[in-house]
Amino acid sequence: MDRPTKPNYRRRQLGRTLRKLREAAGLSQEDAGRPLRFSTSKMSRIEQGFIPGYNDFLALLDRYGIISSDYGEYVRMFDYAKEKGWWHAFGLSDRGFVSVEAEASWIRNYQLGFVPGLLQTEEYMRATFAGARDPVEGELLENQVRVRLRRQNRLTEAPVLNLHTVVDEFALRREPCDAAQLRRMLAAAELPNVEIQVLPQTVGSHDGLYSNFILAGFPDRAEPDLAYLSYGFGSLQIEKEAEVRAARLTFDHLADRALDHEDSRELIARMIAEV
Repeated sequence: MDRPTKPNYRRRQLGRTLRKLREAAGLSQEDAGRPLRFSTSKMSRIEQGFIPGYNDFLALLDRYGIISSDYGEYVRMFDYAKEKGWWHAFGLSDRGFVSVEAEASWIRNYQLGFVPGLLQTEEYMRATFAGARDPVEGELLENQVRVRLRRQNRLTEAPVLNLHTVVDEFALRREPCDAAQLRRMLAAAELPNVEIQVLPQTVGSHDGLYSNFILAGFPDRAEPDLAYLSYGFGSLQIEKEAEVRAARLTFDHLADRALDHEDSRELIARMIAEV
């Protein structure tokens, strides 16, 4: 069996589909797997998103009463799950946030110190990578820039990503944020799927001073929301329901304290005039 460290969204979606087919057929994992010589543990792994071999996959469809003329949609789902994401060409695996964002239908992003990656200009990206403790250079730098620029296509290409971001004013008033970067944000704010709020410096102390964080949701309602925390020396993907709920409440609290979309656009426009 093809077993990555952690099944990505596509693989988990295939696993859920197979589980639903099994349940619709009125079979337990043990009953479904016995004639195929599949152990219960193997059945469990498949339904968690670890992809079986193609012949095993077809055997499962047959076991669940799917006639061969109806295999097409399931085979397409199987092929999609096996397909490597575009980010693999740039040396990235499915473990980071890029694969999560690629499958998400919405993102809520709080940023304390940086402009959100989906809204950055190329110049801002390069300055950010160069200013790291271990500066990114050469081919690695070019790949990082290409990946971040490619990610931004989600804002304008179907299926479009809905982005709601709250950015601390501090991030917009320090280099490398310049007039071009601020104009890029204003342009993005015109998109119907993008909401930008600025948390003004006058707010004072708030929960967002602890760290940046991101929430992601998916088109398949069976896929739970998750939170992603990025910090200077690592990152953490959070899936526990209570912790994701806490992150959601924190984001809502910060959004309540931030300027609304229109007032944020006006503030950014004034900042451009000041530069």
